[in-house]
Amino acid sequence: MENLEFSEPVSPSGRYFNTTLLCAYVFGFLESEIPIDDSQTMYLFKDVFLPINPRFSSIMVRDEDGEMRWKKVEVKAEEHIKVPIFPKNESSQFYDEYFDEYVSRILMEKTPQDKPLWEIHVIKYPTTSAKGTLIFKLHHALGDGYTLVGALLSCLQRADDPSLPLTFPSRRPNESAVRAKKGFFRRIPSAVFSVFNSISDFGWSVVKSSMVEDDKSPIRSGEEGVENQPCVLTNISFSLDHIKKIKSMLGVTLNDVITGAIFYGIRLYMEEMNSEKGRRTKSTGLVLLSTRNIGSYQSIQEMMKPNSRSPWGNHIAFLHVSIPKLTQSSLSNPLQFVWKAQKIIKRKRNSFTVFLIEWLLDLELKLRGHEAVAKHIYGTLKNASVVISNLIGPVEPMALANHPCKGLYFTMTGGPESINIAIMSYTRTLRVTLKTQKGFIDEKLFKSCMVNAFEAISKAAMEMPRSKG
Repeated sequence: MENLEFSEPVSPSGRYFNTTLLCAYVFGFLESEIPIDDSQTMYLFKDVFLPINPRFSSIMVRDEDGEMRWKKVEVKAEEHIKVPIFPKNESSQFYDEYFDEYVSRILMEKTPQDKPLWEIHVIKYPTTSAKGTLIFKLHHALGDGYTLVGALLSCLQRADDPSLPLTFPSRRPNESAVRAKKGFFRRIPSAVFSVFNSISDFGWSVVKSSMVEDDKSPIRSGEEGVENQPCVLTNISFSLDHIKKIKSMLGVTLNDVITGAIFYGIRLYMEEMNSEKGRRTKSTGLVLLSTRNIGSYQSIQEMMKPNSRSPWGNHIAFLHVSIPKLTQSSLSNPLQFVWKAQKIIKRKRNSFTVFLIEWLLDLELKLRGHEAVAKHIYGTLKNASVVISNLIGPVEPMALANHPCKGLYFTMTGGPESINIAIMSYTRTLRVTLKTQKGFIDEKLFKSCMVNAFEAISKAAMEMPRSKG
């Protein structure tokens, strides 16, 4: 047996994301503009992917003291690289169905614990979206979405000039310069409100996570074991340039527009499914956030440094956000959802609730152990109606081994929610990925409501006067 003396301890978050109750994965989808040539598969496997992090060639084991550690093992390509066989010479529409069924299946499957916790699925058949697709299935114990997507991006290069680094849009406006212009005494009321709001939001979050469930509704089945039931993946693409135009017209942020449209789309779906109950139901969105105080991705080398500002691993927290109710007024003016989203996001941005939640999880880990934290996170996910997360992608087109990347999106599995919404930007496209509980959510209607919501907000923004007043 290999000596475990030099193996890396499993982080606390790595342990509670890999328990009997909570077993979570991040899926990254890389769409190719050209048919996939797998002649370089072994090179990419051995020389590009595995060297990213020792965890990609390690398994979790318990040492003599009962502590969990990462143990280095031999990694066999055939156990981790899956190349499914579909019928030959069929249409793209035909392969769409095979692709969807295949994805639905692998979203449910768990990777063996006696092998490194990842897989790569190579779909060599053309769909209506791409000529081929690479699917990266990565266990959440390996790291969070920021870490794992950053790892995948380290394997790619700029399509226009591989010698130049990928660049990313700024996550937030430069607020420090704005704050610097405010006098000390003018900042005091803002700080007081921030403290009050943070404590209030933190208390509500604790109650929501442990005691208060959302109502059962058209978007929340409330069934036991939803995480083990089949789900369906649906994608919607929006023009990022168009959303930026809406943002400029309304004088808000991109996040305000996107969040408002998603909330509006959710309420439209609830209205379609159950008009009377859909309007009254109190529903909560759980927004997953990174606690890293940085603007864009760091290199893998930077993440691995001992004192990195953004170390490898899981650095996430969550915020509960009430989904605004649908009223006759907001039906006639959907921009109200954007204004409400703007108000919510501004309040949350000026709060430190996220860090209080992270502190609570650390405290619970020390006092009660990782199984208790896993139970806390599971309950948090179960009691909410929708889980929402977002990641930023590169501004420039990318390529992997001379395969131009047409599209990039992600999703997550392992939680008991009926709807999971993942948002990612890439070049000039915003991808909204809907993971929905099969048989409970009408995925076609839900997608239609999302598209209609964006279109209604776009139309209202273009028709309104230049100022809100």
